[in-house]
Amino acid sequence: MSTRQKFIQRAEAFKASSWKPRLTLCSLAFLIAVLATTALAQERTVKVAIPAVNMSVISFSAAVDKGFYRDEGLRVELILMPAPIASRALLAGETHFAAVGGATMPAVVQGAPLRFLFSTFNRPLFWLYSRPEIKDIKGLKGKKVSVSGIGSGPDSLLRDLLKRNGLEAGRDVTILGVGSNPTLLASLQNNVVDASMLSPPFTFMADDTGFRELVSFVKQDRVEVQGSIVVRDALLESDRFLVEKFLRGTLRGFYFARANRAATIPILARIQNIKEDLAAKTYDVSRPAMSADGTLNEEAQKKALEVVLDRLGLKDYPLDKVFNYSLAQKVNAELNRKNAGAR
Repeated sequence: MSTRQKFIQRAEAFKASSWKPRLTLCSLAFLIAVLATTALAQERTVKVAIPAVNMSVISFSAAVDKGFYRDEGLRVELILMPAPIASRALLAGETHFAAVGGATMPAVVQGAPLRFLFSTFNRPLFWLYSRPEIKDIKGLKGKKVSVSGIGSGPDSLLRDLLKRNGLEAGRDVTILGVGSNPTLLASLQNNVVDASMLSPPFTFMADDTGFRELVSFVKQDRVEVQGSIVVRDALLESDRFLVEKFLRGTLRGFYFARANRAATIPILARIQNIKEDLAAKTYDVSRPAMSADGTLNEEAQKKALEVVLDRLGLKDYPLDKVFNYSLAQKVNAELNRKNAGAR
């Protein structure tokens, strides 16, 4: 074989050997792109009604931010709407889940086919602020108080508080539904009302402008669920697999927010469009109200329900027609096994 022929042979061998890895890499890149496209196509959109963009929905916001829903093959859309509308949208099948609280419970007791599957908080994240000259609850007689909406969680809390202090909403105290927290605070600052039901960080703003904290409901001996997962019975029965996937992602968001203060504060600041120092204060006053594992024991369930029953004039109602934490307990057991295996 001539020298020229040997050179050509070596050149051909070099070309073949250098192109094989390239072809392999190109094929691999193409396969990854196809798989990614397929995964996106298979990702299921889940619509969740939320009553506010604040600490009450931190489990869901953290799960979106950290990709926990994406890990379950879900693309979750958090849709803001008042709690009463959120419940109606859920019943109509316009959303898959609602991240609402105790405001939905009266409808469930009155026959709405809904169940509470998970609860971020077991105490209410609301504070009642008033003008400085009003020194106690009885001082609200003849006054106006603003809440986010009639029939909302804060509205129910306020009515029960007034009743325990010998006042009747409507007769002794006028309650006005005015909308979100910025509007609530503005109604107080602009003398539209004499007191208002606020959530952080607007409680801190009320403090800074000289208003009086009348009641911190977080410190009250009262069970009130917030940041819950509420689902239609029909979806729970027909697509339990979807419900479990959504619940798993939410629980991971819950545990992340519960255990990681430093990493949760930026998420809270971003969703509320506030500075991180305010978000830190919000986290710190709210964290004690978080449940231990996203569920309520039987005694806590009874306490959460008894106020609703009293308001409706009922003596008793089956707990299992309101709460179903069995799936959350199952997912918790799975997560605990995985965490134990990782240690």
